[in-house]
Amino acid sequence: MTALPLPDLRSRIGQEIALSDWVTVTQEMVNRFADATGDHQFIHVDPERAAQTPFGGPIAHGFLTLSLLAGHFMTHGGSPRLEGARMVVNYGLNRVRFISPVPVGSRLRNRGTLVGVEDGSGYAQLTVANTIEIEGSERPAATAETVMRVYL
Repeated sequence: MTALPLPDLRSRIGQEIALSDWVTVTQEMVNRFADATGDHQFIHVDPERAAQTPFGGPIAHGFLTLSLLAGHFMTHGGSPRLEGARMVVNYGLNRVRFISPVPVGSRLRNRGTLVGVEDGSGYAQLTVANTIEIEGSERPAATAETVMRVYL
């Protein structure tokens, strides 16, 4: 995605400004997230037991899916590149929903739409509506508004 000039952001409100590459959710990724967070619920880390649930196998943690907004999606096209920005920091989240389970082996990507721009002292604050899509599914894995501060 090409870099967006900061002065043009207001004219992009309501438009898609980011589309990430696909990422495959692996069992190793899920296990490492479980180790990092201490959430070792069997539906995530025990493929044999998880196969006996309505999910039919292990699923990613909702927060693992959400965390991709700050990691993979941010660096692989899921966040806009902004001309003239010295740095961009995560300021928070609004309206997070985990809509569909993410089976291990699924491919996810993020689609971001700019919903707001506010001016601050030395920064612009952007609100982006994110839809984390599951390849081949009509329903997304999650939706969340991210709030980013872009320091000029």
